[in-house]
Amino acid sequence: MKRREALPQRGAGDGGATPESGTMARAQVNPANRARPRQMTKKSTRKSTRRSTNKRRIELLAVLHIASALTFGSLAASASSQPAHSLDATLIARGEYVAKAADCAGCHTSVGGAAYAGGLGLASPFGTIVSTNITPERRYGIGAYSYADFERALRKGVAPGNKRLYPAMPYPSFSKLTDDDVQALYAYFMRAVQPVAKTNQPTKVPFPFNQRWALYFWQLAFLPTQPYQPKPGRDAQWNRGAYLAQGAGHCGTCHTPRGLGYQEKGYDESSSDWLTGGVNDHWFAPNLTGDPGAGLGRIGAQELAAFLRTGHGAGLAAFGSMVEQVEDSTQYLTDDDALAIAHYLKSLPAQKPAGRYDPHARPDPSTRNGNRLDPPQTLGARVYTSFCARCHGSEGMGVTEVFPRLAGNPAVIGEDTTSLIRLLVEGGNSPSTLHGPPRQSMPGFAHDLTNAQMAAVLTWIRTSWGNDAQPVTANDVRTLREKLHK
Repeated sequence: MKRREALPQRGAGDGGATPESGTMARAQVNPANRARPRQMTKKSTRKSTRRSTNKRRIELLAVLHIASALTFGSLAASASSQPAHSLDATLIARGEYVAKAADCAGCHTSVGGAAYAGGLGLASPFGTIVSTNITPERRYGIGAYSYADFERALRKGVAPGNKRLYPAMPYPSFSKLTDDDVQALYAYFMRAVQPVAKTNQPTKVPFPFNQRWALYFWQLAFLPTQPYQPKPGRDAQWNRGAYLAQGAGHCGTCHTPRGLGYQEKGYDESSSDWLTGGVNDHWFAPNLTGDPGAGLGRIGAQELAAFLRTGHGAGLAAFGSMVEQVEDSTQYLTDDDALAIAHYLKSLPAQKPAGRYDPHARPDPSTRNGNRLDPPQTLGARVYTSFCARCHGSEGMGVTEVFPRLAGNPAVIGEDTTSLIRLLVEGGNSPSTLHGPPRQSMPGFAHDLTNAQMAAVLTWIRTSWGNDAQPVTANDVRTLREKLHK
């Protein structure tokens, strides 16, 4: 598709041909409206008759030629103007779908605020970055952006006025979007999103991170430079899944560890760090590679696709920031796209293995309530029975699509315990989606359990029912609670 430099603003005339104008043009030049050639009389001579006949033939051929040309032109005008509105509607619908896949609303909509009007604080290691108004309001939003402005901000992280954007916006991932999807996004935001006259709150981060000019060097060093290129030797489903995971879905933003420059350590499967897990805003986004312990090795593609659409699958439930991702974004994926992402993720080899699970391990009856020779184990078993077993079951198997299983749960036996501790401290909710089960809530236990009790119960869970993972210490719990101010 040829890139369009600009699209009309909402309320502006669409311009170009319309069905009515096309009909009017055809009526004005229709050969049927022309004066008919004058008929010859019987009194004409044979010579004049022959001359007139030849003349009529020439005129007839000319008329037929003009008529065919006009008919073709009318059809061409109809093809380019009649479907214009439906083409625009299709383009806008595509843009809306891409916006949901990219979860634009998740960052650019504040709690209780107007859609895309910004104002949401996003935690980063450098301070809180406040999202901006991306409605088509001309003064405070992006309504004055040309397509070139929009594309540069989205893919390259540079707003008009050469203002460089912090990589809290996942423009390294969006740099992989195709031209067609970027054009569709532009059409959607400019024509279908309600403009909101809401001022932008300034982002205040400490020196030297407030020096945006320095982001030029960050972008030069770390920003991918071209849209996604289909990988030869892979089928269409794999390439579609890779495109969504690497681009609009920006999975790596949370699930890939970051380097010293806050850059993602990889942007696709060519990196051994890609999607191996990372900490963001005190949540650990799990390993999405094929590791059978803490990764997706034991989860089927259909189960993973269901997880994306509903927040539940394989006895697991979304938690933390993934709850909002499911509610705002992945639940709206088509079945084919959800399965394509799952197909792609399932193709990733195991990286950074952590934890083990033996589904055939049978618990020793003597340790069901803890090992009396190991006081922390006994303490952990008692805490589990008192606070956890009612929902997650005495064998840690939970209740399908209600309470997640803890036995063999990749998030439970992973190396990083940040999310486990935070869930125990603050509690959480499962997603509420169009096609999934009702929302369930887990209470927080910050006021009920000490650091030692939390560490003991998490360690007991991570070593029970076939789980085999490293213990959690009271210091681990204390450190995170201090960061959470809990």
